[in-house]
Amino acid sequence: MRLNANTLLQGKKVVLVPYTSEHVPRYHEWMQSEELQRLTASEPLSLEQEHAMQRSWREDADKCTFIVLDAQQWQARPGSTEEGCMVGDVNLFLTDPGDPTVAEIEVMIAEPSCRGRGLGTEAVLMMMAYGVSKLGLTRFEAKIGQGNEASLHLFQKLHFAQVAVSEVFQEVTLHLTVSEPERQWLLEETCHVAEKPYRASTAEPH
Repeated sequence: MRLNANTLLQGKKVVLVPYTSEHVPRYHEWMQSEELQRLTASEPLSLEQEHAMQRSWREDADKCTFIVLDAQQWQARPGSTEEGCMVGDVNLFLTDPGDPTVAEIEVMIAEPSCRGRGLGTEAVLMMMAYGVSKLGLTRFEAKIGQGNEASLHLFQKLHFAQVAVSEVFQEVTLHLTVSEPERQWLLEETCHVAEKPYRASTAEPH
C-alpha cells in the first residue's frame, strides 16, 4: 500500500523500510530456497514476476509490507545499499472486506545467520504497533505451518492464542485481540521506535 511508501521505522535491532524495486533482486534470491518456499507456502517466481509482484503490492490497499534490515549492519555501514542489510520482511494483509480492523500478519527472517537474535520479534511488534496506530487495527491473525516451531513460539510469546489447527493445510491459526491492556503493552514495547521519512536510493515510479 502507498500509506507506508515514505515511512522508515527504526528500532533497536531492525529497521523497517518500504518494499521497493531496489530490494527485489535479494528478495528473489531468497525465494529460490526450498526451505523458505515450504515455510511460506510460496511458489518460486521469475525475477520479472517478482518485480511485478512488488509493484502490485505497492498499489494494493489491502497489503502493507516492510523490508526488515539488520539495524546493526545498517548503522555500521553508512552509505551502503539497503539490499546488503536485508534480512527478511514483515507483512499485514487486510483479509476481511467486511471488517477493515482485522489483519493477518506474517514475518520472514530469510537470512539463516540472523535467526534467533530477536529480529523477527521486534519486527512483528513494530508492525503491530504501526497497524494499530496507522490502520486502526484491533485484531491480528497469524497462520503458521505446524512444523514451524520458531514462528509458533514467536507469536505465542507476543500474546497470540491458538484458535484452530488445519490438518489439511498443516497450519495453526493464532489470534490476538488488541484490548486496552494489550494496546498499552504494545505501545510500551515499541516506545523506542522512531518513525522517519523514507527516501529510497532507487526512485519508485508514481
